[in-house]
Amino acid sequence: MARSKSMKNRRRRKSGGAFEIDITSLLDILTIMMVFLLQSYNSSGVVINVPKEIDLPRSNSETLSTFGVNIQVSKSQIWVDDKEVVNTDTTEAAQLFDEGGRRIIPLYNQLVKIKETIKQSEKLSPDANKFSGVANLVVDKTLKYNYLKRVMYTCAAAGFKEFKFVVLAEGN
Repeated sequence: MARSKSMKNRRRRKSGGAFEIDITSLLDILTIMMVFLLQSYNSSGVVINVPKEIDLPRSNSETLSTFGVNIQVSKSQIWVDDKEVVNTDTTEAAQLFDEGGRRIIPLYNQLVKIKETIKQSEKLSPDANKFSGVANLVVDKTLKYNYLKRVMYTCAAAGFKEFKFVVLAEGN
């Protein structure tokens, strides 16, 4: 008789109510992961491909660069938006500089083309990006200041008068 009661009790336990799972700890983990992902998310939208010839300086700054033309400068080359415009190894100095050696001619010409293209698209479409005059400078940390001064002068002469220096975040 004792045996038949234990069998009835087993059947009752099995056929009892719905199976319940406590998911409180799972929700805690998901919340922590969500906070972590939101803190580490970069919404600047600025993507810059740095050529291997450029060794970037490091910084503790948290400010992200903004939209603008990307100008990458190494010891012998200059790229504007990933297009090489200057190569000092293959171009004579007489074709590179004007205004007493202060302005870099190919860089100036490319920046003026970009500015004109942006201005034309502003006129054609009200939704087009406005000309910001921002130059994101990706400069090799071993570059001489005199050459950097020429690059900045050239950018300003072409209408790009606001400079943002792109650096590596400390720890990268």
